[in-house]
Amino acid sequence: MNLFVAKLSPSTTSEDLNDLFAEYGEIDSAKVIFDRETGNSRCFGFVEMPDDEAANRAISELNEVEFDGSDIVVKKARPKGEGGGQRRSNFGGGGGYNSRY
Repeated sequence: MNLFVAKLSPSTTSEDLNDLFAEYGEIDSAKVIFDRETGNSRCFGFVEMPDDEAANRAISELNEVEFDGSDIVVKKARPKGEGGGQRRSNFGGGGGYNSRY
């Protein structure tokens, strides 16, 4: 299961995330996301755990818990393309006149 971890401290590293979640089971990957231009942490990351039961336990026990000076949010990650981002279309901007007649 892929987990989304938000509200991380700017000083939290991928290794820190790995160590935290390893207490709950095997970790396939743990990654803090960094801004390409500035190199600063985006204060969120992803942890991939092969055992769904361990991942669900990690969600319930780590969500809204203080870690590295921040109250983190942990939940199941949504697959790419499912909500969250801006919708894009080939037809330009939105809004405009909408008549009922």
